[in-house]
Amino acid sequence: MALQYLDFEKPIIELDQKIEELKTFNLSGITNVDDEIRNLEAKRDKLIKDIFKNISNWHITQLSRHPLRPYTLDYIELITENFTEFHGDRLFMDDKAVVGGFCFIKGDNYIQRVLIVGHQKGRNTKDKMCRNFGMPHPEGYRKAQRLFKLADKYSIPIVTLIDTPGAYPGLGAEERGQSEAIAKTIYTLLNVKVPVISIIIGEGGSGGALAFGTGNRVLMLEYSIYSVISPEGCASILYKDISKTEEAANSLKLTAKDLYDLKVIDSIIPEPLGGAHKNKVLTSNNIKMAIASNLDDLKKYDGETLRNDRIEKFTGY
Repeated sequence: MALQYLDFEKPIIELDQKIEELKTFNLSGITNVDDEIRNLEAKRDKLIKDIFKNISNWHITQLSRHPLRPYTLDYIELITENFTEFHGDRLFMDDKAVVGGFCFIKGDNYIQRVLIVGHQKGRNTKDKMCRNFGMPHPEGYRKAQRLFKLADKYSIPIVTLIDTPGAYPGLGAEERGQSEAIAKTIYTLLNVKVPVISIIIGEGGSGGALAFGTGNRVLMLEYSIYSVISPEGCASILYKDISKTEEAANSLKLTAKDLYDLKVIDSIIPEPLGGAHKNKVLTSNNIKMAIASNLDDLKKYDGETLRNDRIEKFTGY
């Protein structure tokens, strides 16, 4: 898939194009331009570092929505083995904006069975419509509840991957009990007696994200966002002017660094230079290591302690 660039990355485009041209020319065997390629790559890497050194909240918001950013199923493919997806909520239908199933996470010296549940967006137009742009209906959250209870029954740790603009606000979703479904999902996840790790991998929007966000450990990828409202929603409500979206984003404390400083999250998972889409394998390995280290710590506690820890963490008592 061809690289895509955000507006603030445009200075990098010319250098990347020159590098690709030289690589193509080099393959012809007419001459060797390896030194020139290395020089341009070093210049490009320095430019990327300079751009990302002072990156704004709005630019991080754009990165969290990057069309090539890895989604839940991408990470499942890269960090797990023997993933078995479960479908349906046993009440209405199978919501494809939420995916979940049991799998194994393996390392050099360990193997751990986990339940992974996450939001799933689409790549092309057809898939985006099928996945409803990662915005779950009530049945998506009820499918998650079913899986959380199943993991609790068999003492299997839970990992949630959060990447949604928010729960779907359509008429049908409201008629089928959207707010109740979100509230019940939060309640269910708070009360399971197994370790729960929640990871924001892209957008963490409103209650749609919070439904999967009540973990014993809440982690965020470096260039993800987590907020009660989107910058666009904030601009339209607070400023009555959608053109002030960038201003709203820069005012909201929605980045991983902001939320870590505010103690809303527990740690930040680093991303490759330029964002997760630049090196999916490295990002996946970072997530895998974070899951393994946090599970290793959480497994020291019994179920009642884990449950009480989450309740105290999110309710304050």
